[in-house]
Amino acid sequence: MEELARTVAGAVAEGIAWATQPNPAPVSIRTSGLKMTNPDNFDGKPSTLFNVWWKSVTKYLSFYPETSDQQKIAWVGTLLTGMAKAWDLHRYDTLGENDSWVNYAADIRTEYHDPREAANAQLKLSQLKYSGDIRAYMTEFWALNNYARATGESLQEKIDLAMTDAVLDMRFAHYMGEFADDEGFLEATYQAALQVEKKKALKQAREQGRPTGSMT
Repeated sequence: MEELARTVAGAVAEGIAWATQPNPAPVSIRTSGLKMTNPDNFDGKPSTLFNVWWKSVTKYLSFYPETSDQQKIAWVGTLLTGMAKAWDLHRYDTLGENDSWVNYAADIRTEYHDPREAANAQLKLSQLKYSGDIRAYMTEFWALNNYARATGESLQEKIDLAMTDAVLDMRFAHYMGEFADDEGFLEATYQAALQVEKKKALKQAREQGRPTGSMT
């Protein structure tokens, strides 16, 4: 009994000691700081597209949500050159610290947004042709479609007219029926073009591997 009593007393003492000790320090988890590359500069010229540049600006700022209004305005000012820089400095001379990000963002869009961008992009999109590299084609297509905003039948028609017969034949052979959305259509076209390109590369490799004097 005495041994049992000593065991119980020891356990109680340990429990009291654990309960009365100070709280352990919180564990500090170190994470690597991620950084984004600054968007390109904007010069305000009519030939310089504004919308995609501004989208890159807003995307950058969304990555740093704690940025204050004045910091946003000052930072955007560092990206501006030429006439756009002159516009920014004149605005600062007029408003100074009384400016707000909401008003600044609205006014720079009003100043430099070009409604012709969409029409010009639509025309360039219609003229864009697939020339054997589907990755290059899709990259240019999406760059233009940021302005043109083609979707549905309009998007699908433009891509179908840009593709070669070999790509269309490959797609129709592997994908039956209608596509539920643009994403499925784009993926099917992309994969079909990749297969055509692989087949072409294989054919060229086989031809180059033929011995001299072989019949073609």
